[in-house]
Parts: sequence; structure tokens; C-alpha cells
Amino acid sequence: MTSISLRVTLAFAAVVTATTAALLVLGGWMLSRQMVRGIDFLNEAEFVELKDRLGDQPDALTPDSIKAKIGNHLIIDASLYYCQVHDSKGNVLFRSANLDGSYLPIALTLRRQDRTVAVKEIGDLRLSDLPLGPLNVQIASSLEATRRLLTDYYRVSGILLVCAAAASLGIGYGFARFTLRPVRLITETARRISAANLSERIPDAGRSDEISRLARLLNEMFDRLELSFQQVQRFSADASHELKTPLSLIQLNAEKLRAQVASDPVATAAVEDLLVEIDRLHQILETLLFIAKAEGGVLPIDRRFELLERFVDSFAEDARVLAEDSGVRFEVARNDHAEISIEPNLIRQLLLNLVTNAVHVSPPGGTIVLSSQAEDSRWTLSVADEGPGLPADQLERVFERFVRIERPGATARRGHGLGLAICRSIADLHNGRIYAQNRPDRSGLIVTVELPRR
Repeated sequence: MTSISLRVTLAFAAVVTATTAALLVLGGWMLSRQMVRGIDFLNEAEFVELKDRLGDQPDALTPDSIKAKIGNHLIIDASLYYCQVHDSKGNVLFRSANLDGSYLPIALTLRRQDRTVAVKEIGDLRLSDLPLGPLNVQIASSLEATRRLLTDYYRVSGILLVCAAAASLGIGYGFARFTLRPVRLITETARRISAANLSERIPDAGRSDEISRLARLLNEMFDRLELSFQQVQRFSADASHELKTPLSLIQLNAEKLRAQVASDPVATAAVEDLLVEIDRLHQILETLLFIAKAEGGVLPIDRRFELLERFVDSFAEDARVLAEDSGVRFEVARNDHAEISIEPNLIRQLLLNLVTNAVHVSPPGGTIVLSSQAEDSRWTLSVADEGPGLPADQLERVFERFVRIERPGATARRGHGLGLAICRSIADLHNGRIYAQNRPDRSGLIVTVELPRR
């Protein structure tokens, strides 16, 4: 599908080109018409001169007398005019020498008329029939020069049309860019508005045109979206907080019950399972509370400068143990030396979640690769696995809460689908971003985190 800018540019160029072509064709027609009328005028002027030479008694003219009166004059004008004189019966009384063996078409009636004719051996002529008493004086001029001029005109017009089409494309592109600038501004602003930035709004120019009305409509929608998002955040935080107390009471009573049924192995096992599930619920509630606080911007973080190389090496030791326990190798492909401002415990938790997920999807004997790259103002770290990867439409969704995508070949495990949601919250707290993409060289997933160094 083509963009609106391209469609506007092409439409503008098409209109300009079509209009220019129509004007050039109209100009060619008018030029041709004016030149033909000019030839008719010159033919009539030649007739006036011949009429003066023929005298006031055309009835008495004979072929010899006509030749004697105008023959020499027509020899002088042979390059301009052809002349033929015939009577009312169609008998030719005189022909100019430049006609050679050709004849001009005889007029059926003695009346003034101008017409275009084709004469063999001569070509196209503009013929004027001019009555003189009982005679018809025919004066013709060649249209060759006119046709040559029109050919040159249309050749130049074609060049001008191509230039106009090219220029209209450039002008149309600039016009489209200028006209659609408010739409681009709306698009850029709307793209910046996310879960971490719901307060930004599209600038309103205060006009009453369609673009301003669209901006106001979108701002109203973002207001409702922000309110709904805040309500969801409050609900998550409130629900997590309110459920902690009754869950703690349930855990306390379960521990008392375990002591009371210690003599019954079956009952003891059931209580142990209950305590395990209660502990999982505790973890889920703590995670939800953490995410809600992070998204609400009320979670304080203690950022401090860390030596990047030392921090990654320290984490890599634990990651190797975790990977080897599952039959997977862990490698550090790149570890730049730099200093970065982070909350080390949160970043360690982020890396641990990424490696844990990578271990879960990696085949036995597979390799997990960590890369840490420091640039001028940014730290980029990535974790690549050799699992089956993800469908393209799930690469964004995988960072949402409670999303668990079972991939073919991945080891089945219990989880609540909050690990990558925590990673995104931690990245947001550091004013960074996290995204996933499938490996281009083989099957597998690369999760990349970009954080500012300061």
C-alpha cells in the first residue's frame, strides 16, 4: 500500500502534467489556426495585387492577356504563391509556371472560399478561391513551412511536458510534505505515547480544520486510555497489597496444621503442597506489586556507578552454574570496559530472568550467549539462545503480564508469565527499552536491552 504522501505527489504531478499537456495542445491548435488565417490573408493580399494588374474588364480577358498581365509578376512570387484562373465552366485559362503539370482543384461555384487541398507532386496547399467577374482566381500557398513549424512546436512541447512532469513531482513532493506535516506530527507524538509515557498529548493548533479536530479526538482518546491505565495500575497495586495479609494468615494456619498432622504422612504431604502453592502466590503478588509500583513511577531505585566489566563477570559466574545445571553452555561474547549508572540488584534480576528464560527454551547442549557493549551514551546488552524463536506477531506481546508462549522443543516448566514483564519494568525504570527479535543466522531468540549510561 502506498503512502498518502506518494499518492498526493502522484496526483499533483498527474494534474499538473495533464493541465500542461492540454494547454500545449490548445496552444498548438491556436497556433495552427492563426498561421492558416495568416496564409489566407496573404493570399487575399496577392489577389488584390493581381486584380489591379488584370484591370477593370475581366470579361474581356483572354488566356494570352492574363499571362501578359500577371505572368512575370507570378514568376517573381513563384516561391510564395501558386496561381490558376478558370472561368465559370471550369475551363482553365491560366496556370502559373511553378505548377508545372499540376492543376489546382476547380471550384464548382464562383464564391469566396478558403480550403486546404493536396496537390500531387506539390503537397498540401492552402487554397483561396477569389471571384473576379466571370472568372475565379485561385491563389495557393504551401503549408510545408507551417507544418514544419508545428512539428518543432510539438517537439519543444514534448520536452517542456517532460520537464513539467519532473518539476511537478518535486513540487508535489514538497507540497505533500508541507500539507501532511501535521499528520506526521500526530503520528510521531502518538508513537511516543506508551505505557511509560501516557501524559504526552498531540499539540492542538486551535484551528477548526479536519487535522485539528482529529488531534483533539485523539487527545480525548488518550485521556480515557490514561485514566483506564491508571485504574488498572491502582487495582493491581491495591489487589496485591490487600491479598498479602489474608494470604499470610492462610500460610500461618497451614504451618500450624502441618504441626498438628505430623503423624499422618498423607495429610502432611497435602499441607506441604498447600504451602508450596501459597509461596507461589506470594511470589506472584510481590511481582505484581513491583510491576505496579514501577509502572506508576513510585518505586525508588538506588542508582550508582558500576564497572560494567566487573558487574557482567560477576553475573556470568552464577549464570554458568544455572546453565550447566540444565545441560546448557553459557558464554560471554563481548564485555566492554566502561562505567555505568544502574541499580545493580534490579539489573541483575533482569539478566537472571533473561538467562532463565533462555535456559528453558534451549536444547540440551545448546549455547546461551551474553553480549555487553558500551557506546558513548548507551549500554546495550543482549542474550541469545538457540531455541525455536517466536512468531513475529508475538515478539512484542511476550513482554506483557501473564503471557506464556509454549514453544516447540522448549522444556515444560511451571511459571506465571511475569518474568519478561519484570524485565520491561526494570528497563523502563532506567529510562531504557527492551525488545526481542529472532536470530537471523539460525533458530533462536535475541532479547536486547538498551540503557543510558548516565
